[in-house]
Amino acid sequence: MKIKSYLYSQLSISFLPIFLGLYFITSIIFLVKIASLTSVITIDVFELLKMYAYTMPKIIFFTMPISFFISLVITLAKLSSEYELIVITSFGFNPIKILKIFFLPTLFLSISLMIISVGLIPKTKYLMDTFVQKKQKEANFNIKASEFGQKFGDWLIYIDEKNGKKYKNVKLFKTENNLDQFIVSNRAVLKNDNGDLNFILIDGKTFYIENKELNQIDYKTMVINDSIASKNEYHFTTSYDYWKYYLTQGKNIDDFTFYILTSIFPFISLFLVVAFGYYNPRYEKNRAIGLSLIAVVIYYVIIKYLTKNVELYSLFIAPPIWILATYYLYSKLTKKLY
Repeated sequence: MKIKSYLYSQLSISFLPIFLGLYFITSIIFLVKIASLTSVITIDVFELLKMYAYTMPKIIFFTMPISFFISLVITLAKLSSEYELIVITSFGFNPIKILKIFFLPTLFLSISLMIISVGLIPKTKYLMDTFVQKKQKEANFNIKASEFGQKFGDWLIYIDEKNGKKYKNVKLFKTENNLDQFIVSNRAVLKNDNGDLNFILIDGKTFYIENKELNQIDYKTMVINDSIASKNEYHFTTSYDYWKYYLTQGKNIDDFTFYILTSIFPFISLFLVVAFGYYNPRYEKNRAIGLSLIAVVIYYVIIKYLTKNVELYSLFIAPPIWILATYYLYSKLTKKLY
């Protein structure tokens, strides 16, 4: 138990700096993407944090598998360089027994990554797209005071004064089916109600003008709606229904398979951990970091190719091939010596 606790403590020492560093770098990349949206929409600090929260599952998903795998390799390589693995081996802990110690944490991590990728990412992506569409619609409704030719939906609009989302002396005009509609209002307020822009007119009159008839209605409050057309093909309910819909439509299959194969990467790469982490510091150089980075690149290139070309079949092709290849390396580099 003491050796198990010691290995876990060494892993945490290696993992936290790597994960936090990658998380910070990836966060900056996503924040730059969010900031680029300010060229078309206006957001405050709270909305910026809200959009960043929507990207957090993706950031964790992209950084966690790589961080954990490299941390495992570095942990064993560090113990090898300090001759501690020799001592641990003398207590009867061969490479397979050390892998068994890391088996459950790695399995738990892979399951958690599946939940994040397949469960949370579709939901947060839908929320992000919906939020951006709402803000773009608000940005399009950028009515300026004392300017002609501006529109709200099908209405031509003219205002005398504007203060934020509050307006004074509003006039709207629309022609439809040989009927002219003219509205005047003393005051108006713009509200975004779950994807609908509500233009609330207060204290005014509306006129319906036909060839030989004029009708006038006085009102205290009138609401004109302009719905936001959603660009999302699917209205999100649950992650299960989301994937069921798209997979039956033959869409987003590459994303689904990529999420799963990336999630299980640390788990199916355990043989590489001992293959790269075990070495004799008297006769060999520490190449653990370089080898682990090469392995990460090779794996991602393989699964990207397979998910694009064989789609769902990649779930049955990539893991067995990767496990057999990594076991072969383990047999050649570590098993025969330790």
